[in-house]
Amino acid sequence: MIVIGGGQAGLAASVALAEAGYRVRLLEKRPFLGGRAASYVLADGEHVDNCQHVTFGCCTNLQDFYRRSGSADKIRFYEQLVLIDPQGRRGIMRAAPGWPAPIHMMPSFALFSPLGWEDKLWIARAMFDIVRSQGHPRDLDESGGISMLEWLRRRRQTQRALDRFWRVVLVSALSEELDRTDARYGVDVFWKAVLSNRSGYRMGVPMVRLAELYDGCQASLERKGGEVVLRAPVRALRLENGAIAGVRFDDGHEEAADAYVLAIPRNAVAEVLPDSVVKNHAAFANLEKLSDAPITGVHLWFDRPVMSERFLTLLESTTQWIFNKTALYQDGGGEKDEKGGQYLQLVISASYDLLPMPRQEIIDVCLRDVRQVLPDARNAQLTKATVIKEAAATFSPAPGCDRWRPKQQTDIRGLFLAGDDGRRGPQWLFGRRGHPTRSRNSADILAAGLAGGNLGREFIRERRPTLKKLEKKCPSRRKVPSWFSQAREREHLFFEAMRSERYGC
Repeated sequence: MIVIGGGQAGLAASVALAEAGYRVRLLEKRPFLGGRAASYVLADGEHVDNCQHVTFGCCTNLQDFYRRSGSADKIRFYEQLVLIDPQGRRGIMRAAPGWPAPIHMMPSFALFSPLGWEDKLWIARAMFDIVRSQGHPRDLDESGGISMLEWLRRRRQTQRALDRFWRVVLVSALSEELDRTDARYGVDVFWKAVLSNRSGYRMGVPMVRLAELYDGCQASLERKGGEVVLRAPVRALRLENGAIAGVRFDDGHEEAADAYVLAIPRNAVAEVLPDSVVKNHAAFANLEKLSDAPITGVHLWFDRPVMSERFLTLLESTTQWIFNKTALYQDGGGEKDEKGGQYLQLVISASYDLLPMPRQEIIDVCLRDVRQVLPDARNAQLTKATVIKEAAATFSPAPGCDRWRPKQQTDIRGLFLAGDDGRRGPQWLFGRRGHPTRSRNSADILAAGLAGGNLGREFIRERRPTLKKLEKKCPSRRKVPSWFSQAREREHLFFEAMRSERYGC
């Protein structure tokens, strides 16, 4: 197998394929792995991440990828989320001990001070609609799709509920504004992260830089018989008799494999495929109809500690999240700042308004936000600051976008797609951006593409012939919920087969 692209999608597909027994060769054009999950070195030697990545309890595939790649111990999960409004009022969201889903968040929601009782009443009614339909209200199936904002307006949400609840969660989760988000995706976030289980909302934050988070991927892949080739830019895929016959590199040489996984950005797909394929195959021709969403990261260094929490969520503010990078790195075994300062990273998703702004102006706006909610920052001196803008940070889940998103298994023999642009790719981008989360991450390529095809079926047939036999082998295995699709059940069986083969349960 040849996997092209060493971002999170390519890494997840490579590790899963290698663990399933396939010989994998991962090609990455840059001198490092991670793709958009990258770290940069400033002129003074300081390392910064391009954006803060997180995961959630419902992002089971992403967690499985971290476990298989040896990165699980670099992430810490938190049981409560702290949100603060411009008036300084704090609200804490966490599961109540002993309360089952979907009512486990009810006590903290009732005490959530940034919202009034009218706001909470209409939010609760919308939540009940999601629960009653098991995550799929009828109006989600309207032709062409509807925006999340329209879906919420039909349920009479107050403006404060929109601004201080729905927008806070969904812009962070999907990196897109409510009026630009398909309601399917927004509802899916709340169903999987909040309502269908007790632990889906728990947020996992890396305690190391992104460059270190994916350090173990190459070693993990090589231990399983795979190979990673850096600085290997692919020039084109050669097509022969309706199938991919080989990969051509910049220096002119070619390599061939039994199957190929494209895990590269959407705009790069057309560059490596023949023009005839892009024009004549709807899966590729429609890629240009998809769009991206921006994320901006602002990095601030203060001369003293200004924040004790590991992270905070800001309501009705340009800045959406503040992460205490100094404390997080120390939790992961990092060295303490000898000068006694503190490093904060701020995140603004769907940052369309910030793209044309000068970087200094962005710093000034975000610094005001920080000093408004963190009193200790008002007297602290800002010693350094930088801004990282990502205009095409992640896939934009626009209303009706699913009709343009290609499937992972293409109609070109031997060619599969990986990434957030695919119909079964990351649908929440926490881990991408969390990615995002959720959760379906890049490892779903294997389940929806390969496991749905001959490679996956052969693996299952060889190792675990039937679901019934697997259940007898692993009596503790949780049954697949009835509201999952048959494709999701095949995915669950496939990964259970791999786990039972590995652990002998």
